[in-house]
Amino acid sequence: MAEDAAAPVATKERPASAHHAGHRDRLRERFLRGGTDAVQDYELLELLLFSAIPRRDVKPIAKALLKQFGSVAGVVTARPEQLMQVDGIKEASATALKAAEAVAVRMLRDQVMNRPVITSWDALIDYCTASMAYRDIEQFRILFLDRRNCLIADEIQQRGTVDHTPVYPREVVKRALELQASALIMVHNHPSGDPTPSAADIEMTRRVRDAAQPLGVILHDHVIVGRGRHTSMKSQGLI
Repeated sequence: MAEDAAAPVATKERPASAHHAGHRDRLRERFLRGGTDAVQDYELLELLLFSAIPRRDVKPIAKALLKQFGSVAGVVTARPEQLMQVDGIKEASATALKAAEAVAVRMLRDQVMNRPVITSWDALIDYCTASMAYRDIEQFRILFLDRRNCLIADEIQQRGTVDHTPVYPREVVKRALELQASALIMVHNHPSGDPTPSAADIEMTRRVRDAAQPLGVILHDHVIVGRGRHTSMKSQGLI
């Protein structure tokens, strides 16, 4: 349901709806002509909110979202309950914003599924960053690869707290065997934004490696994503 309960009633003395409609038409036209580069961040959020809030000026709402969450990425990756703490955001508009995130993540995932990770490593990092970097709790996922190092499955294994995710090597290896995967890439996020591996990260990684190797499953890497940065344990010589 559209969120227009607070919308002003258009009158001859207050033609607010006509003004808003003109602004929306102009913004849509500018966006369609010029794409992302033709609009500012708050205007992009306005475009996402138009359908959910059809008869209200959404510019102040879009600017409030950016102020609260810091960036477009911060907005669309926020939890729905966090979004709805911003004045003017209700369930329909929170859904519109989360749908935008889902489209972006699906698009990035489509670029890496069933493709060799070696030739699509940058795309893989982009996907993992979009999926995990802005989460406020730790999330641990495993990328399962076949003998050609093509990505055949991507699964979230655990969700933890702001600074810890329990990982059980036997469960990781068991799932790899169920999928007939030949190799793994582990990925998790650091909600602090700093992707530096902790001592616990390094120990857990080596335990998974040691459990998988005798069964013919190779741990290629463990990637930690932060906000705008990532660390590959393999490139750091930690595996």
